[in-house]
Amino acid sequence: MSDTIDTSTTISEMPILALRNAVLFPGAVMPVVIGRGKSIRLLEGLGDRRTAVVGVVAQKDKGVDNPSPDDLYWAGCTGQLIKVLRNGTDTYHVVIRGVDRFKIHKFEQVEPYLTAEVELLSESGEDNPQVEALVRSLRETATELVNMVPELPINASDLQEEFEHPSRLVYLLLTHLGVSVEEKVDVLQADGLADMLNKTLQLVMQQVEILRISQRINSEVKGELNKSQREYVLRKQLKAIQKELGDLEGGEGDELAELEERLLKVGLPEDAQKIANKELKRLRSIQQGSPEYTVARTYLEWFADLPWSEQTEDNLDLKHAQEVLDSEHYGLEKVKRRLVEFLAVSKLKNDMRGPILCLVGPPGVGKTSLGRSVAEALGRKFQRVSLGGVRDEAEIRGHRRTYIGAMPGKIMMNLKKAGTTNPVMMLDEVDKLTHDWRGDPTAAMLEVLDPEQNDTFVDHYIDTPYDLSKVLFIATANTTDTIPAPLLDRMELIELSGYTHEEKLNIAKRHLAPKQVKAHGLDPEQIELTDEILSKIIASYTREAGVRTLERRVADVCRRVAVGVVKEEYEQRTVNDEDLDEILGAARYMPEVAERTERPGVATGMAWTRSGGDLLFIEASKLPGKGKMRLTGQLGDVMKESAQIALSMVESTAAQYGIDRSAFEEHDLHVHFPAGGIPKDGPSAGVTMYTALISLLKDIPVRGDVSMTGEATLRGLVLPVGGIKDKVLAALRGGVKKVILPEKNRRDLRDIPESAQKQLEIVFVSRMEEVLEHALEEPPSEWGKTKRKSSVPPAVA
Repeated sequence: MSDTIDTSTTISEMPILALRNAVLFPGAVMPVVIGRGKSIRLLEGLGDRRTAVVGVVAQKDKGVDNPSPDDLYWAGCTGQLIKVLRNGTDTYHVVIRGVDRFKIHKFEQVEPYLTAEVELLSESGEDNPQVEALVRSLRETATELVNMVPELPINASDLQEEFEHPSRLVYLLLTHLGVSVEEKVDVLQADGLADMLNKTLQLVMQQVEILRISQRINSEVKGELNKSQREYVLRKQLKAIQKELGDLEGGEGDELAELEERLLKVGLPEDAQKIANKELKRLRSIQQGSPEYTVARTYLEWFADLPWSEQTEDNLDLKHAQEVLDSEHYGLEKVKRRLVEFLAVSKLKNDMRGPILCLVGPPGVGKTSLGRSVAEALGRKFQRVSLGGVRDEAEIRGHRRTYIGAMPGKIMMNLKKAGTTNPVMMLDEVDKLTHDWRGDPTAAMLEVLDPEQNDTFVDHYIDTPYDLSKVLFIATANTTDTIPAPLLDRMELIELSGYTHEEKLNIAKRHLAPKQVKAHGLDPEQIELTDEILSKIIASYTREAGVRTLERRVADVCRRVAVGVVKEEYEQRTVNDEDLDEILGAARYMPEVAERTERPGVATGMAWTRSGGDLLFIEASKLPGKGKMRLTGQLGDVMKESAQIALSMVESTAAQYGIDRSAFEEHDLHVHFPAGGIPKDGPSAGVTMYTALISLLKDIPVRGDVSMTGEATLRGLVLPVGGIKDKVLAALRGGVKKVILPEKNRRDLRDIPESAQKQLEIVFVSRMEEVLEHALEEPPSEWGKTKRKSSVPPAVA
């Protein structure tokens, strides 16, 4: 078979050899490793291999091990086997020389190897000016390509030689050109010489253009490179490539233009606008790969993201606000009244700055949820800032931009989240702020919570004044003891005391039970919690000022009912006492006042804690000794002094109450406050210690249904104390029936719910004698006429 075929010829039963990732061209010599079954059978089925001709075609997918006709390109090149070497039992090394192009008409055989009817393609009869022009352009472009890529195995001089046929120039180039198999096959099956030359020219010009772009990119980023420049170089190359492909029209410039437009739209104040313009101008001069670029860009992004002028319109409808507050919170009338007052003043005076409210009360009374209701009533955005455990001033004011990883403080971060200048911002647990060597966050809060200063609040990161006067700050705390006086002075305190049994019952019916029924996937018809069951849960399974534990106990009941519904044990369940015993176990809290005060020397006091009020049992005993007094129970200095005052009072009134002096000379007195792991302090236990000592020395028990509070003096007076409402509610929860309070605390009676006043007998006293008269089971007035008269004038009730 000649090297050049002048006329088309059809050949039947041409053996077809499939190559995975290569294309054979006429005149080219190609080594091939043959190891697949069909290919080996093809070699072994040939007669005289020295004269045998095979059709060599390329696979569409090189991953196919056993290609079918559909997996092959239907154009290829006939090849002569120049050399065949066997390597082992299943591999041949073959050298093939390409002869003529062909296209497949049809496959005639698939097994044991592929054969097909092929038509050899003509390459003659096209000697015209168009072909000559294409050949010349191809020579010039290919010469440029060879000069740009010296490693190509083609010399520029080879391209200038006269070929026996122009197609040989095409085959020479495509054999060594790094283009895809698909593109090579496309040239191989071209219709005529002109089409073949044109397609090859396009491929060569494409390679030349890619090399030109690559050289231009390299020339833009050439120079000495170090580790800090490497990322910049890669980004520059990527951007240049994207620009050439048309994927990036404006690049970095467009991004900065967009940022500038955002800065103009947010309505920056004049000073902030000047800073933004200056920083933006500096940003344009910084290389994008520089760390400084990221710092400056992030700073401007914060400027664009903060709300400088965007604000929501307040809903000043007092009726709507009252309805929202009443629907979500039961009780808390004092707080609701203050919030409605704020709305009323805001409606009359549009430029009123938001007050700084501080809700103080025990855990679980609804302080945080109240803030959400305020935001809903006003129609404002709500943001909660948790301050518990914050010890770094930078968490409030932000970090200066000179530090790596600097960011604004919590105030600015939450303003960004809110997206408005007038949100309701809840400063949760403001009493839990601490301080260390990094600064005092409470000092930073002074500016935030001062209505006269916070219109020019400066965050260290933003470093320009920001107006916080439109923000409605609501702080929450469990106690004011740990809040510094200057910070406390800037806030309007609203105290939230614990709930009464009746209030808890209403809260459970209206809010907690429906919430938990829904949260556990139950329908209201599937579970019934009666008032009696809820009352028992409150009295026997909770003892708290708030309602968090109550909500957990209701959730326990709902979970158990949900299990029964899923197991189809019942469709509807009315919870009864037996269910409570099974679900929650035995009652955890029982009235213990009577049990603990049944012996002389034990009295019940009332104390105030951060969790609300609590009962305080004081135990006194005497033992042989020399008249010393022992105090245990982790007491503070003030309480120790109160104990000394109580003992002095007892000694001074010993003759009045018929107590022998030997009781103080031959015995030691021991006063103990149970729950020794809890620190105790304050003067309000003075009357209780005095009563316990008199009860001990007279061997008369204190009434089990009586509790008391008040500061005692050496003159026998009872002075007022604080936390009356919480203490009285704690006594009510503990099963007390009578409460003894100082006369000067009568003014606090209005803070105690009427329901609690109806269930308790509240007695006001001004002297210690009156306390004993109401507290002891056998009052002094009934001790008999044998007792000596008191040297202290009798009290007037």
